[in-house]
Amino acid sequence: MDSIIGLLPDSIRKIPVHMDYEGQKKAERTFQVIIVLFAIVGFLWGYACQQFSQTVYILGAGFALSCIITLPPWPMYRSNPIQWQKPRPKIDDTAKNTSSPQQAVKPKKKK
Repeated sequence: MDSIIGLLPDSIRKIPVHMDYEGQKKAERTFQVIIVLFAIVGFLWGYACQQFSQTVYILGAGFALSCIITLPPWPMYRSNPIQWQKPRPKIDDTAKNTSSPQQAVKPKKKK
């Protein structure tokens, strides 16, 4: 997969493809609201027309709209990035060997 990504131009590789946790929550909620609204409208319209196909068409339109709004990582879904901790510095093997486990354990104090 990395070899395929390496073939892409830089302009394509720089497109952000991530979404933060708050953005995922917003996208999920938006998806649910759109689907439910279109389902209600589609049911009412299909009932009024006595055509179940109209209900399915309206629900399909709602699904397509919700996919366009929620699947791409729009900037509104990337507004709360995670602040990662800085990595710890690596310990050399020589520093590891000089300290023994016995020295690290402190004796308990008696009361």
